Amino acid sequence: MPHSSRMVLGRQVDYNRRYDPDQLCPIPRSLGREAAGIEGAETFGHGVDIWNIFELSWLNASGKPLVAMAEVRVPWNSPCLIESKSLKLYCNSFNMTALESADELRLTMTRDLSRAAGADVTVRIIAAEEFSQCTLAEPEGTCIDGLDITDFTYEPDAALLGTASDSARETLFTRLFRSCCPVTGQPDWATLRITYAGPRILHDGLLRYLVSYREHQGFHEACVEKIHADIHRHCGAQELEVSARFTRRGGLDISPVRSTRPGPWPNPRDPRQ
Repeated sequence: MPHSSRMVLGRQVDYNRRYDPDQLCPIPRSLGREAAGIEGAETFGHGVDIWNIFELSWLNASGKPLVAMAEVRVPWNSPCLIESKSLKLYCNSFNMTALESADELRLTMTRDLSRAAGADVTVRIIAAEEFSQCTLAEPEGTCIDGLDITDFTYEPDAALLGTASDSARETLFTRLFRSCCPVTGQPDWATLRITYAGPRILHDGLLRYLVSYREHQGFHEACVEKIHADIHRHCGAQELEVSARFTRRGGLDISPVRSTRPGPWPNPRDPRQ
């Protein structure tokens, strides 16, 4: 397993103009989970990391450039996640590489990404003539951003969560979520959605809790897992799904999902993506 010292995030690197699978840098998921105080999957048994790749290009057999997008799904329980900048460098290494077809690209990416993650990764190539089908969609559920509350803190504090005496089944979301990259310190923005069944979660406490990540440094995937674990532990939800649609960076965006139920999970693009 490659050591985290191979990470290219936050470092100036040269682009490889030819296909180079060695650009991919796996990161053990255990690193982010240990930093977040998560020992494993004690609160969720299902999930996926959905990557949308918007900058994908290669050459056909005659040297003509072609463009496409791709949807990549990495299982939540793969031993490793893939560092985002290394994925960008890997994708760009196809720019001057001749391939017989888009299917050859799909098979190559599937093989390389599965090897890096240590689990079966699925890749869907979205051809240019399919771009019009990639529409934006507002989040489902009730937005809690309009609550008139004060007394915010800016480091994760699960004690802010609370429940009422009755039960509920509802979907809530916020556009106010922000965390920070643990390597570069740069902000990561997301629309975060929670679907649960169990004791009614107090909306004001939930919004305070989610805003408390504003200066927290953590990988996207680990943030979603910590939120899932905290809500499960402090609110007693019998069913729980937490998903975050992070905004694009470097031609990539990522949407981790962690859930007590199996998928399938759709991939609607948030308006900010």
